[in-house]
Amino acid sequence: MLAVGIAQPGGPEVLVLGEHPMPHASDGECLIRVAASGVNRPDVLQRKGLYPPPQGASPVPGLEVAGVIHAGDPQALAAAGLRVGDSVCALVAGGGYAPWCVAPVAQCLPVPTDWSLDEAAAAPEAFFTVWSNLFDQGGLQAGDRVLIHGGASGIGTTAIQLAVAFGARVWVTVSSNDKAAACLALGAEGAINYREQDFVVEGLAVTAGRGFDLVLDMVAGPYIARNQQVLAEEGRLLVIATQGGAAAQLDAGLLLRKRQRISGNTLRTRPEAFKAAIARQLRDAVWPRVVAGARLRPVVHAVLPAAQAAEAHRRMEAGEVIGKLVLSWQGEQHA
Repeated sequence: MLAVGIAQPGGPEVLVLGEHPMPHASDGECLIRVAASGVNRPDVLQRKGLYPPPQGASPVPGLEVAGVIHAGDPQALAAAGLRVGDSVCALVAGGGYAPWCVAPVAQCLPVPTDWSLDEAAAAPEAFFTVWSNLFDQGGLQAGDRVLIHGGASGIGTTAIQLAVAFGARVWVTVSSNDKAAACLALGAEGAINYREQDFVVEGLAVTAGRGFDLVLDMVAGPYIARNQQVLAEEGRLLVIATQGGAAAQLDAGLLLRKRQRISGNTLRTRPEAFKAAIARQLRDAVWPRVVAGARLRPVVHAVLPAAQAAEAHRRMEAGEVIGKLVLSWQGEQHA
C-alpha cells in the first residue's frame, strides 16, 4: 500500500508517500479501510526522531484514524458491538498515516451519525487524552474551575467542550485574539492571551483569588511553578506534554500548604487494557451525550490530501491552527 513514511529524522519534508507493507489484523484487532487520519503533536516528535513508536507498533506515523471496518476478529467485534462494514474511529499506537490501518477492537468507537469521517478522525487522541486526565486522574466535577493551556489546540478545544458538558467552568490560555474568540464560542468563560497578559495574575483575578481546581498543561518547563501559583487549595495539575521543556522548578512549600496534586500522563505507551478502559468510559459517558445532541464534536481546522502530510506538519508547527488538521485518503490509492 501507499502510506506516509518518515524518510529520515528531520523537518516536514521528510514525510513522503511510498510503498509500505499491508497490515493484517491479529486476535483482538480489526483492519480499517481508512478515510481520514488525524494529525497530532506526537507525530511531529516522531518525525524529528524524538518519539519512537512502542515496540511492535508500525513505524508509519499517525495515532488516530476513521474509516470502515474491513475485517477483524469476530469475537472481539461481537464483544464490542461492532461488525464488518461499521464506521469507526480508533486510537492506535502507530500506522495512522495510511489507507489501511490495524487497530485493537477495544480502542474503536462507532462514528456518531452526525459526524463526518473527517471529524471522527480528529477525535480519538484528544478525547482519550482529555478523559484520561481531566476526568480519570483529575476527578472533574460540576462546578470545578478549570484552566486549559493551549485552549485552541485539538486537545484544548476538546477539553473545553467536555468540561463544559459536565458542568465545569472553563478558562483558557491562547496566543491570539482569533483563538480566544474560537474558545469562547465553544463555551469557555474567559480566554487569556499569554502574549499580552500574565495568566497567573489574570487567573487569580477571575477566580477572586481562589485559583483553579484543575489545570491542564501541555507546556511544562517554566509553567509548572506558575501553575502552582494559580492552583486552588487541593488543586490538581495535569501535565500531558513538555512543549516548554522537561526541566521545571517545583515549589514544595506551596505543594504542601495547598495540598496540591501534580500528575503526568502519556497514552501511546500505556497498555491496551488501559486504553480499552478509557474507550468504554467514553462510550458509556460521552457518546450518549453526542447522540442526544450535546454540543460535542471535534474542531477541524482543515482537511488536506494525505499526500500533503508535510504541509499539514508545517501548518501545525507554525502555530496558526485552531482545532485539528486531518489527512484525507478519499481518492488516494488504497492498495
